[in-house]
Amino acid sequence: MENKEIHSCPELMEYIQEVGFLPLLNSGIRGFSAEEVVDEDCRYVVFDDGGWDWPLWKWKGPIVTDGRCVYGKFFAGKAGFVSREWWPDLCNYRRSARPEPAEDSIEEAILLTLAERGSLITRQLRRECGFDGPKMRSRFDSFVTRLQGACRIITEDFVYPVDKHGREYGWGWSLLTTPELLLGRDACLCERTPQESYDRMFAHLCKILPEATEKQIFKLLM
Repeated sequence: MENKEIHSCPELMEYIQEVGFLPLLNSGIRGFSAEEVVDEDCRYVVFDDGGWDWPLWKWKGPIVTDGRCVYGKFFAGKAGFVSREWWPDLCNYRRSARPEPAEDSIEEAILLTLAERGSLITRQLRRECGFDGPKMRSRFDSFVTRLQGACRIITEDFVYPVDKHGREYGWGWSLLTTPELLLGRDACLCERTPQESYDRMFAHLCKILPEATEKQIFKLLM
C-alpha cells in the first residue's frame, strides 16, 4: 500500500473511504492497518508516570459515529473499518457463507435481544441473554465475534466510564447493535450475487495490496 502519514481523525476518515477496508491493528499484511498508516505521534505511548495516550484509539468513536463506515470484528476475528460503499458486498458475501442463526440458538437469542433493546454494551448483552454465570464470558464473546464476522452485529459507538471529575477514562466498551437498526435494511442489500460480491472485493484488495498473497486476501474476506 502507498505509504501514508496520517495525522488526524478526519484524514483517517478520508483514507478509509479511499481504500474501502482497513483493519484497526496489524492484519498480517504489511501496511494494511490503521495502526501502520498513522503518524508515530498518533500511536500508543506509555508515559513515565504510568499513564498512556493513543490518539488512534480515541478516533474510533468519531469515525464510527460519522456514519460513512462500519466498524466491527470483520477481519479474521480482528476489528476494523469498512466503508459504506463496500459494506453491501461484504454483508452479501458473509451472510451467504455463514448460515442464519438456527431457531432457539444462542446466536438467535443475541440478535433478538438487540432487536428489542436497540443497542447494548457487551456485558449488558451478556446479562440480558443469561450468560452471567462463572466462566461464561469467553464463551459468550465467541458467539458475538462470530456474529460480527457474519455482518449481523456491528459497533454503534464506544462507551467510557467517567471518574468523579466527569472525565472519561479506560479503554471503553463497544456499544453493539445490528446493521439493520443502525444503517437501515436497504444499506445491507446488494444487487450482486454473493460470488459477484466476493470477486469484486477480491479484485479490489488485490489492486490496493499488490504485495499480499491470494491466501492472505482470502483469509481477510472469509
